[in-house]
Amino acid sequence: MMTNINNQFSYQVGGSLAKNSPIYVERKADIELYNSLKNGQFCYVFNSRQMGKSSLRLRVKYLLEKEGYKCASLDLTMIGGENLTPAQWYLGLASELWRSFRLINKVNLKTWWRDLENLSPVQKLSRFIEDILLQYIPEKIFIFVDEIDTVKSLNFSTDDFFALLRFCYNQRGDDPLYCRLNWALFGVTTPSDLITDKVRTPFNIGKAIELKGFQIEELSPLAQGLEGNVDNPQATLKEILAWTGGQPFLTQKLCKLVVDNSNLLPSPKPNHQGGNIQSQSPFLSQLITEVLTNHSDLKIKISALVQSQIINNWQFHDHPEHLKTISDRLTKQTNSYSLLLLYQQILEKGSLVNNNSQEVMELLLSGIVSEQQEQITISNPIYAAVFNQNWLNSEIAKLSDTTHNINQETFCQIFIDMMQKMNVNNLEFLANTIATNYPEKGKILLNSLQKCL
Repeated sequence: MMTNINNQFSYQVGGSLAKNSPIYVERKADIELYNSLKNGQFCYVFNSRQMGKSSLRLRVKYLLEKEGYKCASLDLTMIGGENLTPAQWYLGLASELWRSFRLINKVNLKTWWRDLENLSPVQKLSRFIEDILLQYIPEKIFIFVDEIDTVKSLNFSTDDFFALLRFCYNQRGDDPLYCRLNWALFGVTTPSDLITDKVRTPFNIGKAIELKGFQIEELSPLAQGLEGNVDNPQATLKEILAWTGGQPFLTQKLCKLVVDNSNLLPSPKPNHQGGNIQSQSPFLSQLITEVLTNHSDLKIKISALVQSQIINNWQFHDHPEHLKTISDRLTKQTNSYSLLLLYQQILEKGSLVNNNSQEVMELLLSGIVSEQQEQITISNPIYAAVFNQNWLNSEIAKLSDTTHNINQETFCQIFIDMMQKMNVNNLEFLANTIATNYPEKGKILLNSLQKCL
């Protein structure tokens, strides 16, 4: 399998790729976002973390700037969070735009902003866009806003901000200057989480850009790093995608692991998290090691690498953090119990119809599941092996321990509400869930549940 090593190529695990990185994988979303923005469409890219949103933003920004357009990127985490006032937040936006478009020597922002003291913060930003940006910059302007979901941590409503985006779009009919201005938003959220007002929202006039995982036909940039390290780069990539489902972070990580272990792939150790190999016998472990070391089957060797370096003892190998990010998003929410119960159904049944419930949307944003033809399935075999039934039982038990003092009637009503949200009306399923997670009080709770029903 292994030949010589290519030292001129390096995979990147985590973080945004440079705008002209040789390992950047161009996807359908790249072309769609680039063309949509050039055509004047307000765009947004909402997806789970580490799916390549920031790299996509940098790449499209780079391509637009190459054509002579003026672009700015606003990372809302740099402006601040819950302790800001509306005045500070809107001034922060204007200040970042003022700096990004290099207007520091042309406009005294502090004085200009203070002269509008009788206007609201959003009105000041609106005036800044019209009187400063559109007057001083003659080219087309593209503003990329990253981490848009951070607005949910603010102590005030940002509905006015999203209404301003809609105003900028609608104003094109009255003022041709606004035809030169466009926006693109990026984040881990949904439109309804950002603004619920259907009259003022910009999302019903915007274009959602779907960012999917890598497809095999797109992976020629990643194949370069495998050349000289494996006998068949394309076959290796195919096996890598079979494990990662095309998830960008995992795909880069597994490519790097293959290269780093090109001389000798490690054998898997016993997996207590639900993996394939459960042997505790030293003799059998040695035999497995010898088979995996000497076996020429690419599928088995990649599987061994995944088991030993990603799945087994995953908390130890999870650097930079990826799996823990998913775990925390599922287990540290106010509705974690309902999220885990919904995930349990997917784990048991293999898939569920997408009913567009809040719980389904949150699972999708965690990245642990994805949608294919209106069916919700676990995104890849790595997630299925890490976040398996053992992990699920453990996390549900932890949540149960924190809620064991809940009044029985209150518990049952909460439980029924969760089941109704997930369209579950099967009493047998409810009984089994209660018996699993509340073995000592299962009968009492079930009797109470039947009374509630």
